[in-house]
Amino acid sequence: MGYEFLAHTAEIGVRAWGRDLAEAFAEAARGMFAVMYEADSVGETLARQVEVSAPDVEALLVEWLNALLYQATVDRAVFGRFDVTVEPPRDGGEWRLEATVYGEPVDPNRHRFGLEVKAATYHGLKVQRADGRAEVQVILDV
Repeated sequence: MGYEFLAHTAEIGVRAWGRDLAEAFAEAARGMFAVMYEADSVGETLARQVEVSAPDVEALLVEWLNALLYQATVDRAVFGRFDVTVEPPRDGGEWRLEATVYGEPVDPNRHRFGLEVKAATYHGLKVQRADGRAEVQVILDV
């Protein structure tokens, strides 16, 4: 499991991976929030449930990350741990993601901030699964 940043003009990319889609999506979230602040400084005094769905797995990744940005804004919170479940479509339905995300309210005395991420985009979006590994890539609008 892990993530890395990708160079991109006027934006920043995140490539993340794990043993399955759930781990890769969780790492993508960690990577996105690492652009915004030092994730190692985040406690776990609050938990939120996040659920999203989309017609395909690529759109699911974008919906997931944008839902997290919205939740962080509404709660004025930082998040650092993501317990994710990804379910493929059943009977012609949509991809579904359910997660519990853990974090704490923003504390300017403890949290050192970096760039503001406005949104996850569809530009350069990739989701790949092969050989017991899942890898995702997304460009973030900063």
